[in-house]
Amino acid sequence: MANYARVVRRSAALCSVVAVAMVAICAGVVGTKGLYGALIAVGIVTVFFGISIVAVSRAAKVSPMFMMAVAMGSYVIKIIAFMIVLVLLQRVTVFSDKALGFTALVLILTWCAAQVVTMMRTKQLYVTPEEQA
Repeated sequence: MANYARVVRRSAALCSVVAVAMVAICAGVVGTKGLYGALIAVGIVTVFFGISIVAVSRAAKVSPMFMMAVAMGSYVIKIIAFMIVLVLLQRVTVFSDKALGFTALVLILTWCAAQVVTMMRTKQLYVTPEEQA
């Protein structure tokens, strides 16, 4: 569980920096609509990954297999939910849909890459050492 908390903290920290950069880039390139699109994307991605953090951390208390099943299931559900959100927001003209999509894609890839890199660098025992009596 401690490893998962470290992965989440590092992923969230990196995503926060990238989110600020993406909001600035979208605002600079597209203008106000780009700013709004990037902010909406940051909000959506934050909510979706927040849901995953809560679900996976609770599932980790049950078993590692259940945790993996919940992680994979929540990922699939988030993809479907994100597509539904995009369809619902398709006709709204207050923000740039390209800025929203690009920012969301960059944040999702950043989060996933940060998780992979952090887990690869984390030393994790795969054999339980015998107790020294």
